[in-house]
Amino acid sequence: MLLLSVISSAVAPGLALLTFFYLKDKYDQEPLHMVLKVFLLGLLIVFPIMIIQRGLVLGLDGGPYVDSFLISSGVEECLKWFVLYHMIYNHTEFDEPYDGILYAVAISLGFATIENIMYAWYSHASIGSMFMRALLPVSGHAMFGVIMGYHMGRAKFSGGVRTRGILFMSLLLPWLWHGIYDFILSTMTNTWIWFIVPLMAVLWYGGMGKVARANSRSPFRFLKREEEINL
Repeated sequence: MLLLSVISSAVAPGLALLTFFYLKDKYDQEPLHMVLKVFLLGLLIVFPIMIIQRGLVLGLDGGPYVDSFLISSGVEECLKWFVLYHMIYNHTEFDEPYDGILYAVAISLGFATIENIMYAWYSHASIGSMFMRALLPVSGHAMFGVIMGYHMGRAKFSGGVRTRGILFMSLLLPWLWHGIYDFILSTMTNTWIWFIVPLMAVLWYGGMGKVARANSRSPFRFLKREEEINL
């Protein structure tokens, strides 16, 4: 019974955050089956990521910078970006800037959820430790997804202006923020809490601003206003 509670606590944060960002889509909500499909893709990419990371660990002389910025954040964010770009970027359902955020958050939370389940299963984690993971790694993955998806949405609807540069930013920025997050946790053994809390506050503040800006650029906002006026 305790194990079931721990597993439930591993799954709940990802689903709760996914629901939160799904409901943040103000003007043209995506088909739920598409969002869940991308979430499941996030679950599946854990396994190739683990294989690549294991190979890099065996082949490289690690250190905090290599571990944080290459093996951890580099592999994870690159593979998430690769899947999003090749499977979602040109999809017909990606029809407004906020969709980039939603799908990037979905794949990020899928990855974070299976990672959370594996942690709970193998470490026999307590409810308290799972609560901390909900506040930090799961929430962090959601924010990295917001950053990636925001810039991917900008690139798609920029009208061809600086598209490649914005696409590059959609990979570079979540990679850097994720690397900084991992570097803090891996090097600041006793003082990490004093750095990670402000970092998460900055990520959430910036992330919610990106959510608002993406929604404000939706081509469907005028249609919704017209419908409200007609009603």
